[in-house]
Amino acid sequence: MLETTLAGSLPKPAWLAEPDVMWGEWLLDGDALIEGQRDAALAWVKVQEDAGLDIVSDGEQFRRHFAFGFLGAIDGIDWQRMVPMGIRDNRYTIDVPTVTGPVRRITPVHRDSAAFCRAHTERKYKVTLPGPFTICDTIADEHYGDIRDMGMAFAEVLNQEARDLEALGVDVIQFDEPGFTPFPDAVNEWGIAALDKAVEGLRCTTTVHICYGYGIKANIEWKHGLGSEWRQYEEIFPALDRSRIKQVTTECANSRVPMSLLGLLKTKDVLVGAIDVATNDVETPEQVAATLRAAAEFVEPERIVGCTNCGMAPLPRGVAAGKLKALADGAALLRKELA
Repeated sequence: MLETTLAGSLPKPAWLAEPDVMWGEWLLDGDALIEGQRDAALAWVKVQEDAGLDIVSDGEQFRRHFAFGFLGAIDGIDWQRMVPMGIRDNRYTIDVPTVTGPVRRITPVHRDSAAFCRAHTERKYKVTLPGPFTICDTIADEHYGDIRDMGMAFAEVLNQEARDLEALGVDVIQFDEPGFTPFPDAVNEWGIAALDKAVEGLRCTTTVHICYGYGIKANIEWKHGLGSEWRQYEEIFPALDRSRIKQVTTECANSRVPMSLLGLLKTKDVLVGAIDVATNDVETPEQVAATLRAAAEFVEPERIVGCTNCGMAPLPRGVAAGKLKALADGAALLRKELA
């Protein structure tokens, strides 16, 4: 009851990647880069274990970008044809690569990094992958012509990767879908079907991460325009509750999501975001416990997992480590109270 885990990324050490930027360039290359990534991942696994998290990850130390770090190894994508594209309903614009042919996974993408970390922790181990719907919102298409067809093609590629990760002993595979919140109609039309295809045949725990984005300026400004209540979850949770996915992450810390919406997930484990990633203020365990306690009014504690709202890559390392400790300690407080 009330296990704890991280939603996604963690800050990269200043010796590994350019500091103080969202997707900093690597400062190493070749074998030195692989060694540096492994060192960083091991350090963060140790921090998560010491903090008391039940399910640990590499904090995306092997990837610069949560989606491009996977897509860079996929055939059919032209990285020389980078074009500016408005993503997340034109919330902000970035340069994205172009799909120019059928997408195919030539070789496992995260096998080596996952096997390395799996061998160095006895905790449950989680790997994150970009979800097919959000990939389609983060890439240009000059081949498929129909976003749904492209989404299903990426779902097949992701399923191949996920099956290999499961075979390595990965306990949890999480699909990141920040694109779900701005496009609920499309999510219901084809996004959840693509997600179901991505998890087809998996026996390990599967999670979909749905948040309101990193704590960056564009996302914070977007949230300010969403009104007194954020009800996007209300439009997609009923269909998600009928999906193959086993867990759903939610953004609850300092958010305007009505806690009652969590009650729409009647059959899923709910990862309750109890850590605000848009501030450098470190929560107290009591604040974390209060968020989880509020969620427990609508979801049985046995189905609640304490989590962060989103990844913490933009935060200072000390702040991120402090927030992990607060998360684990807050869940322990509530666990003791309920016992």
